[in-house]
Amino acid sequence: MANLTRPLLSQPNSSDDSTEPPHLEKHLPSLDSTIENCIGDFGWAQFLQAILVSFAWFFDAQQTFISVFADAEPTWHCDARLRKDSCDSVSDVCSLPRDSWGWDLPERASTISEWALQCAGSIITGLPASAFFMGCLLGGLVLATLADSSLGRKKMLSLSCLAMAVSTLLTTFATNVWTYSALRFVGGFSRATIGTCALVLSSELVGKQWRGQVGVIGFFCFTLGFLSLPAIAYLNRGSSWRNLYVWTSVPTIFYSLVVHFLVHESPRWLFVKGRTEEAIATIKIMAQANHKTFTVSFSHLPFEEETWNVDLYSAIKILIEKRWAFRRLSAVMAIGFGIGMVYYGMPLALGNLAFSLYVSVTLNALSELPASLITFFFVGRMNRRSSILVFTILSGICNIVSVLKGVTICTTLQIGLELVSFFSACSAFSILLIFTIELFPTCVRNSAVSMVRQALVLGGVFSPVLAAAGRGDGFLSYGVFGIVIGCSGLFVVCLPETRGITICDTMDEEEHKDKTACGGTASCHDV
Repeated sequence: MANLTRPLLSQPNSSDDSTEPPHLEKHLPSLDSTIENCIGDFGWAQFLQAILVSFAWFFDAQQTFISVFADAEPTWHCDARLRKDSCDSVSDVCSLPRDSWGWDLPERASTISEWALQCAGSIITGLPASAFFMGCLLGGLVLATLADSSLGRKKMLSLSCLAMAVSTLLTTFATNVWTYSALRFVGGFSRATIGTCALVLSSELVGKQWRGQVGVIGFFCFTLGFLSLPAIAYLNRGSSWRNLYVWTSVPTIFYSLVVHFLVHESPRWLFVKGRTEEAIATIKIMAQANHKTFTVSFSHLPFEEETWNVDLYSAIKILIEKRWAFRRLSAVMAIGFGIGMVYYGMPLALGNLAFSLYVSVTLNALSELPASLITFFFVGRMNRRSSILVFTILSGICNIVSVLKGVTICTTLQIGLELVSFFSACSAFSILLIFTIELFPTCVRNSAVSMVRQALVLGGVFSPVLAAAGRGDGFLSYGVFGIVIGCSGLFVVCLPETRGITICDTMDEEEHKDKTACGGTASCHDV
């Protein structure tokens, strides 16, 4: 194994000769020390890069929740020419003759009304949303390790945004629910790695003390993207649902070009891939922007001896073969499944509540802001394990209480419980992704985060079905949501605490850190 105690870059007044006794020698991750010593923990160059990279979450959120409005079930009214008592007492439009009622808005306002899907059943009406999440699931499995292996973080982010934007734009040409669902599947496949690449790339540009805060910037952008949807939909009310896809796709195309030309590749990934000169050049640029001067030496680079040149699936293979890595991955994926079911399912089920869809979606989007603020300001002081456990249990309790049979709850209180549950799920979502980044080394970090996000999406695959079933019985949606997220949060007890712990770059480095933390014994880790 390479000597991981030597710095990657030689700083002024540094020397290779150390008088420190061997037993006091510190095992410091090379890239952590490089970033922090050469460009500082967090400078303006890193801040601007983090903002630019994290804005990908804005467009990701729009495509994730756009079906809430594009595929909304429209309201209807009785035909004024007919006797009002002939249909006013009927709640199911499918039991009425087609000429006895009409839509409140033009047919083109929703896919349901344009293609006459009001009586097609929940499976057909929920097909576009389910197809999107299925595309996310497959895309994550197929594309999960490309950012770790051949393409890198930056290129993967740019290409994913461009592919998502193009498929979204093509969705406007759909002529029926089948082509529409197919294009939504392609869109989901394309966006599968956007959040992962943005989160990992932004966090790898800064020192360990700022990783959590930088990661939360992406969650803020996701909230803003989610919040923009009811505004766009409200301005578009009465117009074609296709306008929603046009307004959200064109800006994404321009953004993907900006990422390609202005964003730096992760120096961590470049070092791990053996592209030392490119990594040094990137660090030089950011250091100059932060008004720091230093001398660069290409000697004593540890990754010359040990470089993780993984192919497409080798990162996942590594995660499975190492017992400690597999145990961690299994636990965070189980947690992610429960959080994802609630996070993606609750907005889809908002149409079941006696509230304006625009208002309820806006309130849900706004509830993400305090979740992001709490994570941003307190992530440095929050234990990852206990935070996730508290938020998942709180979300589960609020979900179940809101639909308990035999308990009369006013609409306002029900909305309040729903918002608390969604807020808790959002907080757990944010902390879980940051937790995952800290649990795995650089060589497999992007793949690990991708797998966790796939578990989140897998929970989302079941959400449209449960949301549709909840129209008749609320416990089949909110009740199931609460049970699943409450039980999944218990898996956090299988994971080590990572708050304030230095992240590593290789699997051997992570194992060495675990052994050191355990006093050199092998009993407290699986290797």
